[in-house]
Amino acid sequence: MSDNQSWNSSGSEEDMEPREDPGHHVGIADLSGVLSKWTNYIHGWQDRWVVLKNNTLSYYKSQDETEYGCRGSLCLSKAVITPHEFDECRLDISVNDSVWYLRAQDPDHRHQWIDSIELHRADSGYGSESSLRRHGSMLSLTSATSGYSATSTSSFKKGHSLREKLAEMETFRDILCRQVDTLQKYFDGCADAVCKDELQRDKIMEDDEDDFPNTRTDGEFLHNNNNGSKEKLFQSLSPKGINGIDFKGEAITFKATTAGILATLSHCIDLMVKREDSWQKRLDKEMEKRRRIEDGYKSALNDLKKKSHFGGPDYEEGPNSLINEDEFFDAVEAALDRQDKIEEQSQTEKTRIQRSSPLPSGDAYSTAGAHRFSDKVEEMVQNHMTYSLQDVGGDANWQLVVEEGEMKVYRREVEENGIVLDPLKATHSVKGVTGHEVCHYFWDTTYRNDWETTIENFNVVETLSDSAVIIYQTHKRVWPASQRDVLYLSAMRKITATNENDPDTWLVCNFSVDHDEAQPSSRCVRAKINIAMICQTLVSPPEGDKEISRDNILCKITYVANVNPGGWAPASVLRAVAKREYPKFLKRFTSYVQEKTTGKPILF
Repeated sequence: MSDNQSWNSSGSEEDMEPREDPGHHVGIADLSGVLSKWTNYIHGWQDRWVVLKNNTLSYYKSQDETEYGCRGSLCLSKAVITPHEFDECRLDISVNDSVWYLRAQDPDHRHQWIDSIELHRADSGYGSESSLRRHGSMLSLTSATSGYSATSTSSFKKGHSLREKLAEMETFRDILCRQVDTLQKYFDGCADAVCKDELQRDKIMEDDEDDFPNTRTDGEFLHNNNNGSKEKLFQSLSPKGINGIDFKGEAITFKATTAGILATLSHCIDLMVKREDSWQKRLDKEMEKRRRIEDGYKSALNDLKKKSHFGGPDYEEGPNSLINEDEFFDAVEAALDRQDKIEEQSQTEKTRIQRSSPLPSGDAYSTAGAHRFSDKVEEMVQNHMTYSLQDVGGDANWQLVVEEGEMKVYRREVEENGIVLDPLKATHSVKGVTGHEVCHYFWDTTYRNDWETTIENFNVVETLSDSAVIIYQTHKRVWPASQRDVLYLSAMRKITATNENDPDTWLVCNFSVDHDEAQPSSRCVRAKINIAMICQTLVSPPEGDKEISRDNILCKITYVANVNPGGWAPASVLRAVAKREYPKFLKRFTSYVQEKTTGKPILF
């Protein structure tokens, strides 16, 4: 049996032998309970019933549905459990390209789950020292032995002088074996001679008792004295007396052979020491090469995981989001494009639906009404009439960002604590409609879903008067941005003219308020708004005695918006979205008003 074989055999027998490990856990307890699991970017975190049993993690929609089978499971043998760096309640469990994002109720609860999962993994034979002894010893020993053999062989082939010295060692070994055989024969002969002499000595003692000289066959006499007996006894043990072997010469030869072996071994050691530096350099190169390969593998694996789990909770809007601004903008733009296509298909059906709502008398819009927000509404109306109608064309603080025909959009960049608060102002002129009509369709919630494409749902929380309501609405989520909601008071006013030359002016102002029936929730980021739609009707005299038609009227619209979006969306993304969406909104809404008023009596 070769050395390698003997090592492998002994190693496998030792490793495969069952042992009692005092650190080994027997009878690991199962664990079950409610954890929040990340489903997708639409539904976010959802509570699930999670069960840890037999080294397997399974989840159910609820505890009552466990008898119908699990919705998913992971084998924990090769799972990687990662506590989140920032969220103290979260843990991520990944197996290959499958990742579960879980959140516990509190940090202690998370710690309990992580400990239980690790105990199950250790009990299954993975991730523990006992498992390394059971599964790794024979493989590592065989690999090490084969590695040494391969290295040594390749090195010897390159070393010519070392190969010659090894051949000399083979020759010395053969000589030494022959010398050992010769010496063994000599020792055997000595042993036989000693036995014969003992027999002869016994015979001499018998003859001495008779006090007669005895004659041996070789003609020599044995006298009765001890000295004479010893001389005759060892005459046969001369240096060449047994089988003609020269003991002294063999000893000298043996000494010379061993000296040659020692000299050759010394020479081999010198050669190996000289080559140690080159071997070390080769090893360093191989280690560096391996490190680069491992780094490349880890990088590729991280990129793959990033692409595979791009929709995970780490890539949505947040203070520790892993998505950069360019990726954030691309994702938002793609989502907005999809929403636009859906709206284009459904817009035709919306405009065909005939809706109507009773119009209060003009006097209902002349005052703020009597309710708890009356003073606030009056303040907002006066501020907008004072500041919003001012011309911004010559103001260096306002930047013209969009100009399409009669429509111009201006922006003034303002940031507070990293949040974009850019005031926006747009002017537009629309033919064939009055300011009253434009404000009516903008304020009345009956028509809201016909022209507003960003709202997911809304409801009137409280009706304050015929011209003022409190509205709560949630906007469609545009991943990776968080979903937004807004609670605001919407009031519609007719501005009384101070002189007969002033145009007929209507205004709708929307500003954020608080209400007990619409408290902020963790599901949405609460945005704050202060928006005004100011519409002035300009009438050109008709020709002759003709009545005023829609060809004679023009509505000049001034739209101002101050929005605090909240959250952590990048500033560049918010500005790009505003630049894209506000002009589209104005064109879409004014076109809708023109379509709804076509063929109807003019509403001044």
